[in-house]
Amino acid sequence: MGRAATSPATCYQRTFHGRADQVSQVRRDVAGHLDGCPLAADATLVVSELATNAIVHSRSAGEFFTVRVELHRDYAWIECEDLGGQWQCTPDEDRPHGLSIVDALAGRGNWGIDGDASCRVVWARLQW
Repeated sequence: MGRAATSPATCYQRTFHGRADQVSQVRRDVAGHLDGCPLAADATLVVSELATNAIVHSRSAGEFFTVRVELHRDYAWIECEDLGGQWQCTPDEDRPHGLSIVDALAGRGNWGIDGDASCRVVWARLQW
């Protein structure tokens, strides 16, 4: 589905250190930015999963990653840009994995991964 060509009502962007303790800061920042948004809780969970994946599954670990959130009239656009690297999907265990959660909240076709081994952007679109 991708991003529409409309201008967002609000934008948030911040670069974080590639450390696990930064994920809670991502959640706080994005929840504050999305205060009053119909899907603030879902969007905060999605960005938390994307930030965690950037730290665990990319070369951003110990380096940095960037989060972007745009609010449009009827949807939120969420991105997490990391430093790429080799990525392998691990088999499901007893809990859902980050992208499974993103898929459940955004829906098929409303999230994706762009880029290559040197720079990757994982995005999601949450419609309301």
